[in-house]
Amino acid sequence: QVQLMESRGGLVQPGGSLRLSCAASGSIFSLNGMGWYRQAPGKERELVAMITSSGMPNYADSVKGRFTISRDNNKKTVYLQMDSLKPEDTAVYYCNARIFTSWNRVSDYWGQGTQVTVSS
Repeated sequence: QVQLMESRGGLVQPGGSLRLSCAASGSIFSLNGMGWYRQAPGKERELVAMITSSGMPNYADSVKGRFTISRDNNKKTVYLQMDSLKPEDTAVYYCNARIFTSWNRVSDYWGQGTQVTVSS
């Protein structure tokens, strides 16, 4: 019953910026950690950034200083602001959230994935 809805990605030139959003909806008892993964062609899924329910962010070394993760708990939405984009950032980006649907039931949920392409 829980759903994560991602915004659309896009084609961006190197050095450009893009913001992704992901909104959770459904029967949510508690919305815990949220974050973003990405998967490039021929590569395994990679954790990009995560943020706790209290707003503590964590980033992969490859995106530190360039990406910013944030969340709006009232809107049940997590954002990923991507600046100074590089061609190696090209991937399908997936939203992830750990959600309690009751006090004793927790599961990870995934967005549908959105393509981000960085190319000139």
